[in-house]
Amino acid sequence: MAVKMEILVIEDEKRAAELIKKGLEEQGFAVQAAYDGLTGKNLALSHPFDLLVIDILLPGLSGLEVCKQVRSLRPQLPMIMLTALGTTDDKVEGFDAGANDYLVKPFDFRELHARIRALILRGKPNPAEPPNAVLKYADLELNQQEKSAKRGHKEIELTPREFKLLEYMIRHAERVLSRTELAENVWNTPNTRTNFIDVYINYLRKKIDSDFPNKLIHTRSGTGFILKEKPATNENPL
Repeated sequence: MAVKMEILVIEDEKRAAELIKKGLEEQGFAVQAAYDGLTGKNLALSHPFDLLVIDILLPGLSGLEVCKQVRSLRPQLPMIMLTALGTTDDKVEGFDAGANDYLVKPFDFRELHARIRALILRGKPNPAEPPNAVLKYADLELNQQEKSAKRGHKEIELTPREFKLLEYMIRHAERVLSRTELAENVWNTPNTRTNFIDVYINYLRKKIDSDFPNKLIHTRSGTGFILKEKPATNENPL
């Protein structure tokens, strides 16, 4: 008999929590629900859940704070934020707190289920990849084991999300990466509202390129971004 994957839903609206719980149970998951942030955080840290679904506006402890505290102790645990707050700034705040995905209310349950499946599948480790690999492009280096970065002799401090974005760009250097591709592979979300990607690209540019005459991160108008030593003539390096 297959072991069911366990999901914790942290949602203060009990009707919404029970509907999500019932829907996920019908899809074969084992589901628990918590109705405030502190209870949810304690459950998430005391039980080996496979994934969390967290509302942002929670009593006691906000969903953002739950996400931050759980992420610091369970760095590999997938988490999806559910919220009525859908601006780019709200999404960036959620991702910075450690969320893997961000779903704006109201939503179709089928979309939530699809995102959960995507997170679970993409969260499986690749045993063929050495855990201590150092990725290099031009004078830029990422140390996978230490989660550190440097360009030339300059150490660069990156957030976990910035590190993951730059890692993906190095692995696919000199190829144009669309916003949708970055959303799907760095944030593990099929979200088509991808303007938050530009925010993170700008974060990287300030850290990676601002002190160097040879810029590495470039924008290709209408299509996406590319990591390369010199921009092509039809690329915009700004």
